Amino acid sequence: METIHHLIDGVASPGASGVTKPVFNPATGEQTASLAMASLAEVDAAVASSQAAFQEWRHVSLARRIKLMHAFRNLLEANQAEVARRLTAEHGKVTSDALGEVARGLENIEYACGIAEMLKGAYNESASSGVDVYSVRQPLGVVAGITPFNFPAMVPLWMIPNAIATGNTFILKPSERDPSAPLFIAELAQEAGFPPGVLNVVNGDKLAVDRLLEHPDVKAVSFVGSSPIAHYVYETGSKHGKRVQALGGAKNHMIVLPDADIDLAADSAVSAAYGSAGERCMAISVVVAVGGVADPLVDAIKVRMDKLVIGDGTDPSSEMGPLITEEARDRVNDYVGQGAAAGATVVVDGRDGVPADGYFLNPTLIDNVRPGMACYDDEIFGPVLSVMRVSGYQEGLNTINASPYANGTAIFTRDGGAARQFQFDVQVGMVGVNVPVPVPVSYYSFGGWKASLFGDTHMYGPEGINFYTQGKVITSRWPDPATSTVNLGFPETR
Repeated sequence: METIHHLIDGVASPGASGVTKPVFNPATGEQTASLAMASLAEVDAAVASSQAAFQEWRHVSLARRIKLMHAFRNLLEANQAEVARRLTAEHGKVTSDALGEVARGLENIEYACGIAEMLKGAYNESASSGVDVYSVRQPLGVVAGITPFNFPAMVPLWMIPNAIATGNTFILKPSERDPSAPLFIAELAQEAGFPPGVLNVVNGDKLAVDRLLEHPDVKAVSFVGSSPIAHYVYETGSKHGKRVQALGGAKNHMIVLPDADIDLAADSAVSAAYGSAGERCMAISVVVAVGGVADPLVDAIKVRMDKLVIGDGTDPSSEMGPLITEEARDRVNDYVGQGAAAGATVVVDGRDGVPADGYFLNPTLIDNVRPGMACYDDEIFGPVLSVMRVSGYQEGLNTINASPYANGTAIFTRDGGAARQFQFDVQVGMVGVNVPVPVPVSYYSFGGWKASLFGDTHMYGPEGINFYTQGKVITSRWPDPATSTVNLGFPETR
């Protein structure tokens, strides 16, 4: 059986710890590979490689970095089908979702190809007599990324392009559940011509994470995952003097006003709730139905759910695949049972009629949920959509703003004034207007508020560039040209 390795200093490292972890195909439940888990010495070797590479990489011209970034982008585009295949094999998402993930990652490489524009400083001539003042942004050094299982290709590409384009070197610690795609992407970067050590990959668990958070040569850490772990990463990394951006969990609400287009809202709710089996931090978890829109909206959602095709992600007819692990499936099942026991109405029970093999759960719809129910309060991270009924806009807004999570939200309405008021009032980091999953394009930045973000910097885009660089201001004065020993052609007196 294949053993998935590390990539350290440009060399495939099979792993010296002797510890491995199984990798499964979620559609069948079968083990497909073993993953070598890094020892402390291997993490230290990766950091040493990155630190040595940084001494040279920071001197490489912008022109050269941009040329390599274009080559990386072209290689990834040429190999996107292979990346998608690996995503489906280890995560379970259907091929169309996998290809969409790669496409969003490509956008971030393309943004980094314009790094020369983003690194322009400011310049003031004659800020004082004979004094000029200007600013530059410089790289931090060795930076690390700890990335989740649900987007094993896209999330590393939120970090890697901007980090290395700005002159840093990068260590990736991907999820141990689906490590093949991120490793392959790192190998493509090496094939593109990035020097050894500029991008290293170490596979591991808490031992590897803690070492990266504590290592004195790691200057910054980017993280995406659950809120409890995000808080831990932020607290631990900050305690050791690092910059940290730690994106946490979500409970995304979609408020539907009585004037909304029911078909559009229902289509959007289904795609946003059940795409990638609901294992997305931007998935819609709660539909907040205002007034009389609730009954027709629930009916429209149910009709669309009945038509969804659930199956192996490699089957072109499949529209939703399995969950990542057996434990994840069982945990989501338990939330459905808790919802029913607490008085919610299970309109469509996804626990029924699931395939015997693999970690499948069919799409589930729960109506009449309310705060205090576990199925409402907690991030379920599965194909479960809850419906909360409210009497009016203000009650719906108050409900959303009361949530401890504030990653994404959406409003569906034909009323521009209501939409504009909502985007002003709602206390959430990313807002969609008749758009259910408002993930920003690569030239904006991704991130939520409250318990969805620890730290003060969002991911990728302009904030990502700022996170991976530090500002420096230079104030300069040169001798008066009239007193210079070089004849500049000035008259005797001026």
